[in-house]
Amino acid sequence: MPKFKAGIVGATGYTGSELLRLLLQHPDISIEFVTSESKAGERISSIHPHLLDISDIKLESVRNVSEYSPDVVFLALPHGVSMNFVKEHGLDRFTIIDLSGDFRLGSRSIYEEWYNKKHIASEYMDDAVYGLPELYRDKIRNAKLIANPGCYPTSAIIPLTPLIKYGFINTSGIVIDSKSGVTGAGAKAKPGTHFPDLFGNFSAYGIGSHRHMPEIESVIQGYTGFTTEVLFTPHLLPIDRGILTTTYSTPKKEVSKETVEELFHSVFEKEHFVRVVDKPPMLKHVRGSNYCDVYATYDERTNKIITVSTIDNLMKGAAGQAVQNMNILFGLIESTGLKHIPLNP
Repeated sequence: MPKFKAGIVGATGYTGSELLRLLLQHPDISIEFVTSESKAGERISSIHPHLLDISDIKLESVRNVSEYSPDVVFLALPHGVSMNFVKEHGLDRFTIIDLSGDFRLGSRSIYEEWYNKKHIASEYMDDAVYGLPELYRDKIRNAKLIANPGCYPTSAIIPLTPLIKYGFINTSGIVIDSKSGVTGAGAKAKPGTHFPDLFGNFSAYGIGSHRHMPEIESVIQGYTGFTTEVLFTPHLLPIDRGILTTTYSTPKKEVSKETVEELFHSVFEKEHFVRVVDKPPMLKHVRGSNYCDVYATYDERTNKIITVSTIDNLMKGAAGQAVQNMNILFGLIESTGLKHIPLNP
């Protein structure tokens, strides 16, 4: 019998749909409500036909949330919209897991600089815990507001933090090269994600100005105590889901391929969803799962430490990680409802 009640605000996008897919099969969760302003009154299966005969829950307006008493509310809303919900409802009635970027940076000035929006709920920024379990598990357990990480930052922070924390690399000049499937851009059609533009194409964007750059730097600094300088460049792949991130950094002490591999095995050996692999991972090795596969090596010729990581951007990069955070919050086994075997091929 379900122990906890959950609601999803914004259930018609890719992330909301993925959250619903996971929570419908979670043994300890009952779904109290799902909302959509544009589709209120319709059945969820009419919007997401893959849920036909699985869920016929009716979409409601967010104005009806006050009629329910959930234990946790997931905000699958655009950047700049989640803060309105937090401002209106506060943190006394239920815990909020926000999948937007509104509470990830911890500073109103930094948020407004990189998102070009006024933050109207900055008084809650100090309450927010960055929801990357591999770093902040202890804080997540008692959180009332969890800022679910960005998909790109998840794929970069996981491999970089051991190298920085244990003094393996210089903290400046770190290069992060990431490629993502188009679902990372959201369900709303845009010129750059239009099929004729996307198919058979490959492009970089946000060079030197992407909002995930300060997120990566601030989280690494908060966790390790070291100020970092990263150069992050995202690319758009002509596929639906998945992220592959490669990082390049310079050692600050004598290292070898073996010592780098030993570091990663020792740091992640007890993690539920980080798998250290012995050759560069592929996207299909994690597709549809909450795993992050990480490969790390040292190139003696160029004196660079190289990591390659893969995640499903809708799972470990969004909905899966949000459910992982919820499990920690409720004292459940962390992998509950997330034991999905990757889809390959």
